[in-house]
Amino acid sequence: MISNVRNIILFACATMTIGLSSCSLPSRIQKADKKYAIGEYYEAAQDYKKIYSKIKSKDKALRAEVSFKQGECYRKIDNPKAVQAYTNAIRNKYQQQDSIVYLRHAQVLHYQGRYADAIKGYQLYLESHPTDYEAQAGLYACQHVAEWKKEPTRYKVSLSKEFNNKRYSNFAPCFVGEDPDALMFTSNRVDRKKKDKKNSPVTGAPVNQLYSSRKDAQGKWVDIALTEGLYEAANGENADGESTSDNSSAEGDGASKKNESTAEIGVCCFSSDGRTMYFTYSKPIVGKDVGAQIYTSSRACGTWGAPQEVRLFPDSTITVGHPSLSRMDDTLYFASDAPGGYGGKDIWFSVLDGNRWSAPENMGPQINTSGDEMFPTIRPDGTLFFSSNGHPGYGGLDIFKAVPDSMVLQDSAWVRAYQIWNMGTPFNSIGDDFGVTFEHGTDNGFFSSNRASKKGIDQIYRFVLPELIFMLEGTVYDNLGEPLSNATIRLVGDNGTNAKLQIRHDGTYRIKLEPNVNYALLATSRGYLNQKQMLNTMGQRDSRTFTQDFTLTTLSKPVKMENVFYDFAKWTLTATSSASLDALVKLLNDNPNITIELSAHTDRVGNAEANKTLSEKRAQSCVDYLIAHGIARDRLTPVGYGKERPVVADRALHDQHDFIPVGQELNEEFVLSLPKAQQEICNQINRRTEFRVLKTTYGLY
Repeated sequence: MISNVRNIILFACATMTIGLSSCSLPSRIQKADKKYAIGEYYEAAQDYKKIYSKIKSKDKALRAEVSFKQGECYRKIDNPKAVQAYTNAIRNKYQQQDSIVYLRHAQVLHYQGRYADAIKGYQLYLESHPTDYEAQAGLYACQHVAEWKKEPTRYKVSLSKEFNNKRYSNFAPCFVGEDPDALMFTSNRVDRKKKDKKNSPVTGAPVNQLYSSRKDAQGKWVDIALTEGLYEAANGENADGESTSDNSSAEGDGASKKNESTAEIGVCCFSSDGRTMYFTYSKPIVGKDVGAQIYTSSRACGTWGAPQEVRLFPDSTITVGHPSLSRMDDTLYFASDAPGGYGGKDIWFSVLDGNRWSAPENMGPQINTSGDEMFPTIRPDGTLFFSSNGHPGYGGLDIFKAVPDSMVLQDSAWVRAYQIWNMGTPFNSIGDDFGVTFEHGTDNGFFSSNRASKKGIDQIYRFVLPELIFMLEGTVYDNLGEPLSNATIRLVGDNGTNAKLQIRHDGTYRIKLEPNVNYALLATSRGYLNQKQMLNTMGQRDSRTFTQDFTLTTLSKPVKMENVFYDFAKWTLTATSSASLDALVKLLNDNPNITIELSAHTDRVGNAEANKTLSEKRAQSCVDYLIAHGIARDRLTPVGYGKERPVVADRALHDQHDFIPVGQELNEEFVLSLPKAQQEICNQINRRTEFRVLKTTYGLY
């Protein structure tokens, strides 16, 4: 949901209001409204709840108004009771006052993963507001979220137990500059050193502060502690917690103590060297909504110095927070509800000009919506990560990635265009997902989420993008199935790869591939024809080992073409012959400088002249097929041998049929000496189609 449990640092004041002095409903509603107006959502919700119970059931208009306001409070602090509050508002016909109740009801249902129910609410709202982007985005997301969940990203996400405390929220982690061993995060855990442990009137939870941690020699995160010196400096204290202010009046002291209890510090970022910190700070004033501002502090001798406000807008009442610095420390990105935005909270940026920050500029409608966009994180290459509940998502705040694209003309000005993606699962969930930080130079880091908490408590999660490892392995054989020991593999990729690999003595090879590359592989060996294969790693989402074997054809003797068949006593090729002939087409294309003789043979049965004529026509049928598939006619010589050239058995044929000796010609005399069954085997062997290489210089001269 739109969680002000942690956004309070940015967008709510920290004040204490005067107690209720009247028991009349209008007066009580007025006082609850004041708390809501200054951001004390938790206390306002409690007041609305009590007021609702006192309103007579026949006064539906008032019941509708109060229950809607109660729902707004609960929605802003991630309380699941918002669903029932909006339901009560609809039951009492609040939609007759304002149909926005349908949108808000749909959103909190969406945030709870009740997508079917949320769709109905979005559709009801769109009937009267057909162009509303928030409703359109919510409806689209609910209709497609089931498909999105089927395609998780490669990221691996796990709970970072070392930073978390189940009772308190911990969120918005940030590495200290480029140091991978130092981290800060925001937490509302109760520090034992602090005497004042009052809860925030906005959330009903303890206030947020910055905590730090470092890795030890074993790589474990240890020494989690309140950031040294920062809290005291921000509140005008010394190290012992004593006030350093000159204000000594009783009224001033009382205000100071009251303010201290609800002061918020957190959501930080660092300069690249880690010596300067920017953070969000909200120091309350009684009865006023002062929002929050960005402050900066420098570190010296291990201690953070007194914070200084970073003035971005001339109007000091405009709330800003969630800072993020560019790699050169010269552009500050932040979130604000400043006028001139697109609704809700937007992401803005300001450029350092000398010692001053320039007038802030809105990131534009590609990034910002009528919803909330917050928690920007800018990477060294300019990629922006941020959280939004306005773009289509799984529910609550989702993490989005915006990659800078071309410049486009907009309202007579050139602005940067972005390609924007929802980070998908497991990054995003039906809860709030936000506050990403990346370990320098990697795609690993931390983020925060309340996905696993019924009470909306934020926890820190670690994410890792496993390296994609692609390997290619295989064996190079000759056409008899024996491994070749002197072959070479040439690997050429469209990313510029051009590698030559000598295979091992056993004919095997193994090589690493790169992701998203198209490869051409060429296997060569002296005395053999080349063989080419294509392979790619495009779009592969998981590590994989590819297997690609090669079979190289000898130049020294004819090669039998397997599975080339003809109709009985005819020369018409059967459909099953195309695979073998297509393989020959590929071989000829892989070796464009060869010419071949393609020959057909019959067995001993039948008239010699008839057999020769039949075999000639069969050879021509094969040549016609090759020509039809793009092979030049003058590279092909068809020959019909009839039964003139019986097979001479080699080791492979003997291993397959042990009754045939190695070197034995399967002539008529030998075949007739065999039993009938073995005679038929020999006849089948003699009935064959072969090719042999005639020249290897075609087209070279």
